[in-house]
Amino acid sequence: MNQLRKTELGVATGLFLLIIFSLLYKSVSYNVFDLQHEYGYKFSRYHQVFDYYKHYLLPLLAHITVVYLAFLSVNTWIIPSFFENGRWKIGVPLLVITCGVVFLTIMIAYTWYNGYLFGVYKTVRGVHMHCAKSAFIITIFYATLYALYYAVRYLYFQQLHPKIVKKPWFNQVIVELITMLLVLAAITLILPGRRTLEKAAFMLFVGLYFGGTYLILQYRLLPRYRLHQSMRILIRDTAFACLTVLVLLPLFWIMDHHVEPGILLAFCFALYAGALFLVFPLSLWIFSMRQSRNNTILGLRKALDKSETGLDFLRWQINPHFLFNALNTLYGTALMEKASSTSEGIQKLGDMMRFMLHDNLLERISLTKEIAYLENYIALQRLRVQGTSDIQIEVNINDTHCDHEIAPMLLIPFVENAFKHGISLRSRSRITISLSCKPDKIYFDVYNTVHANRAVEVEKDSMGIGLHNVQQRLALLYPDKHELNIRETATEYFVHLTIEIV
Repeated sequence: MNQLRKTELGVATGLFLLIIFSLLYKSVSYNVFDLQHEYGYKFSRYHQVFDYYKHYLLPLLAHITVVYLAFLSVNTWIIPSFFENGRWKIGVPLLVITCGVVFLTIMIAYTWYNGYLFGVYKTVRGVHMHCAKSAFIITIFYATLYALYYAVRYLYFQQLHPKIVKKPWFNQVIVELITMLLVLAAITLILPGRRTLEKAAFMLFVGLYFGGTYLILQYRLLPRYRLHQSMRILIRDTAFACLTVLVLLPLFWIMDHHVEPGILLAFCFALYAGALFLVFPLSLWIFSMRQSRNNTILGLRKALDKSETGLDFLRWQINPHFLFNALNTLYGTALMEKASSTSEGIQKLGDMMRFMLHDNLLERISLTKEIAYLENYIALQRLRVQGTSDIQIEVNINDTHCDHEIAPMLLIPFVENAFKHGISLRSRSRITISLSCKPDKIYFDVYNTVHANRAVEVEKDSMGIGLHNVQQRLALLYPDKHELNIRETATEYFVHLTIEIV
């Protein structure tokens, strides 16, 4: 929330400085006599003397400055320090005082800004009453506008923000929206004409159209094009999406119903052409730049991940020939002593070590090798818990269509986790492992029971590289091509993994 208030402060300050700059720019760049003629026509109509600085520039500067300062005090001090902490007895008087200062400042500024009214009303009191009514309405309008803004912000952070804040595009969209608003505000202030409200409404509609088109292209159509690699589909969908300009026709007509329909159609056609020939190429260029940057970062992360994984395994690769020779010696001894279970376990352990020392360092391996590693690991675990009737281990592996290649050690961490947390020597335990394939997908499910005291009964160390690590590897190696669902209750833990093979 503090970061949000800093952003609000930056946006409000930026808009305030833009408005101040536009007002001062006119007073410096234009001839003062031309400005008096442009803004003082009402004064001349009622035989009043007009001074550009006293009757236009200074009142507007006072109006804008008091509104800006009031927003800062309310949004960064009164609301967070008093209302959000339940200190209503202090917060309400401060809010009333702030509104009173805004009202008085605007009323005094309006007596100068609308000085021509002294030629309309018969008494000075009438002019002051008129300015007081206008200032009161404007103050209520500002207060209502802020209340609506605060309510929308509050509902957003309560309902929507927790769901989308973790999305990778969230911060990027926020930056783009703020940039669009600032650009629209700058263009509105620079455009010629006296009717600022009408200019703002006009630019709002134009900005909504171009901004909406950009967001649809950037986060919907272009990612779809990247997946399907069809420029024809992209151009077709873009052309249809840009036809939403027709929705603006009645809105433009409501703003100014004196405009001829032919002019409105020509203007909408110009917007449509602008979306196709300006917004579309710009969106495509930005999307391509981002994809290039993301691919570079992804490549670096893959290289780093591969290096770190290799280092982890190299740390314990001390004289692997000695380890294999030792295992072969133990295996021969077990056969001589007719310890079939022991010899079988040693053989499977040797196969697993061979896999980790050689195949695990490859970028891709056959899925059948990964399955063989899983089966060896499960067989060793069965040896560990054999003779315990309360432990049920069920394995359903259908290797039909499993002629794929995948990154090594992607499946074993889930199985390791199941045996680490799902086996209890005191309680009934169950582990179910299923794997099946389609020509373009791999389906992997692991289910295990959960025990409250498992941390005491199971080993604290695990051979696997960890669930967190494998989640990161899946995101790096199979972006947008995998689905990992993990559900956990007080007594059960379930993992479903789908990998799309291209």
